[in-house]
Amino acid sequence: MAVMCGITGALAAFYHDSLDVNNPRHREIAAFRLLSKMPTMAAMCYKYSIGQPFVYPRNDLSYAGNFLNMMFSTPCEPYEVNPILERAMDRILILHADHEQNASTSTVRTAGSSGANPFACIAAGIASLWGPAHGGANEAALKMLEEISSVKHIPEFVRRAKDKNDSFRLMGFGHRVYKNYDPRATVMRETCHEVLKELGTKDDLLEVAMELENIALNDPYFIEKKLYPNVDFYSGIILKAMGI
Repeated sequence: MAVMCGITGALAAFYHDSLDVNNPRHREIAAFRLLSKMPTMAAMCYKYSIGQPFVYPRNDLSYAGNFLNMMFSTPCEPYEVNPILERAMDRILILHADHEQNASTSTVRTAGSSGANPFACIAAGIASLWGPAHGGANEAALKMLEEISSVKHIPEFVRRAKDKNDSFRLMGFGHRVYKNYDPRATVMRETCHEVLKELGTKDDLLEVAMELENIALNDPYFIEKKLYPNVDFYSGIILKAMGI
């Protein structure tokens, strides 16, 4: 995230024709550039971190397919993007797009209100997303499932979640906007099953997630508190299975 913040902000030094945040055409050009370069930059960061050469984007692949190809292909070995994983990544990108006035959206708008250029504004948004209370939601949900580890341990953790004196909290539940079941979570659940089936992966965490979801949807405590699974509940499992 540190590298993504730096690179995104540095784009302003390369593109002087799209720096005026008050100019609609400048904003449009900057938006195109940011959307097109973000997966390339993210993949480049990943490749550098594991000591592999960077893979250039291809015009014949989709947005999500290009990202997966840049992440996992190598120059000397053939790689074909799995259509199931490609569709899963596409759904993740769409369902995690800005939703209402979240922290990163607010940060981008605040930076923009000062007249900062679009690249600087998005860099500020990435910095906000870096915070674990915002961008770390799916990772926190995954760590919670790993902590529970088994279906047989769920009753104990549910009891702890209900105890206001216990520091344990259920991650991946509840939403500022949706006071009922997050419809995006339904899509993520289906996608999770598709990905694990395609990869031939039997993930115990999915069993824990499904049972925990079932309890939360039927337990009077969670119903009263409107604590239903949200989009982050399953996305961590999907990304883990995909190697991201």
